Amino acid sequence: MNKNSHKFYLTGPAGKMECLLDEPDGTPRGIALVAHPHPLYGGTMDNKVAQTLARAFVGLGYVTARFNFRGVGESEGVHDEGRGEVDDMEVMLDHMIAQHPGLPYALSGFSFGTFVQAQLQQRLIAQGRPAERLALVGTAAGKWPMPEVPADTILIHGELDDTIPLAHVFDWARPLDIPVTVIPGADHFFHRKLVHIKNLVAQLWRRDI
Repeated sequence: MNKNSHKFYLTGPAGKMECLLDEPDGTPRGIALVAHPHPLYGGTMDNKVAQTLARAFVGLGYVTARFNFRGVGESEGVHDEGRGEVDDMEVMLDHMIAQHPGLPYALSGFSFGTFVQAQLQQRLIAQGRPAERLALVGTAAGKWPMPEVPADTILIHGELDDTIPLAHVFDWARPLDIPVTVIPGADHFFHRKLVHIKNLVAQLWRRDI
């Protein structure tokens, strides 16, 4: 962790949530939440793609939070196939809004984390308080029942992803008419390609900066 990162804990429906906060230099212009990959397959908030997303948003001036899903690290509870994880993410969002009232908030995730964040956005839309925008990497189309996401969602995928084939992402994104940015030669975990994720999020996000 760098000097602007620190660990904290929240209490969710299943108990303790082990969280990490990354703060930008200066006054934050927004809040970003990062969701990590599948906890039953080694996914943690320290996953390299999750870390890269956090760094990208900090670079954009967002105060960024992530946490270990149920049963990972010091987080209590057991894996709930995305249901409880969405509840926990909403707990974190409400905490961050309370800490930084009035700021817009963004949702980002990798792999299973994209399933969590897309579901949370649907819930927030129904509540009349949608997130500003989503950035989804390795979107879990075809692996979990991905809901619709807004048209301005950033979708980044690896050309050689054999965990979530690119064709499945195209099949999901096509009726939504959302472009997919493909990183040539990248596998599911974006080995040696992480810098592209950071750069793409920074470039594609800068609509109003």
